[in-house]
Amino acid sequence: MISRKATPNDIPGILALQAQNLISELSEEQKATNGFVTTPFTPELLDEIIGLGWAFVTEIEGQIVAYLFGGSWPYYEKWPIFPYMTSRFLNWKFKEWEITNENSFQYGPVCIDANHRGKQIINHLFEAMRKDFIKAYPLAATFINQANLISTKAHLKLGWTIEDEFEYNNSKYYGLAYDMSIPVALL
Repeated sequence: MISRKATPNDIPGILALQAQNLISELSEEQKATNGFVTTPFTPELLDEIIGLGWAFVTEIEGQIVAYLFGGSWPYYEKWPIFPYMTSRFLNWKFKEWEITNENSFQYGPVCIDANHRGKQIINHLFEAMRKDFIKAYPLAATFINQANLISTKAHLKLGWTIEDEFEYNNSKYYGLAYDMSIPVALL
């Protein structure tokens, strides 16, 4: 298992994994039992985020089995939920921090192949990102659809803290924060 920064050669594998897990492509039963991602990335957006150095993948035997993206809040403003989420930062108080668009970045989406979940991949993938992003950001923030129980449990286990609950487009979300100075346990 290798967790690393993504390259343009990883785009087909990322798109295939996204297609298997995108909320708009799943049945209600699949959403409830398998987890999902909500933010679609086109090949052009993947090329852009990879070029910015904000995309990470895990590969096993040459196959992409997980991906994780992050980036600045201005980058994510192209999706309307993100400006709404950052407008709520005024209500967040995480440890001694006031979370802002400058001291935090958007973490996610993260996606792990269903056949590889529960094998600590998220720990290795997140740690690869954390080591890189700590250079610029002391905090990470994200949201998780409350219907995505698998993702919520995985992130709470990693050490994320729920700081907010909100509704957007008839869905309920958690807003979460993470102190980037804390390494993730790798087993």
